[in-house]
Amino acid sequence: MGPIAHIEHRLNELEIKASFTEDLLERLDEVIVRQQQQIDSLIRQITHLNQTTAKAETAELRSLTTDAPPHY
Repeated sequence: MGPIAHIEHRLNELEIKASFTEDLLERLDEVIVRQQQQIDSLIRQITHLNQTTAKAETAELRSLTTDAPPHY
């Protein structure tokens, strides 16, 4: 194999590696986007649950302080 053929072979190998790297980068980017969407969804769910719990606790406290015990 002559020096030019060797350089062409190495260039070809580098182009193949670059192509696989670009494909992998695109797939990883898709995974990151999907995971961020899942994280955002979970944050919304947790926020909603916290608000619901806070409202229920507030209502329960109001009920305990405003309702007279049954023996009165």
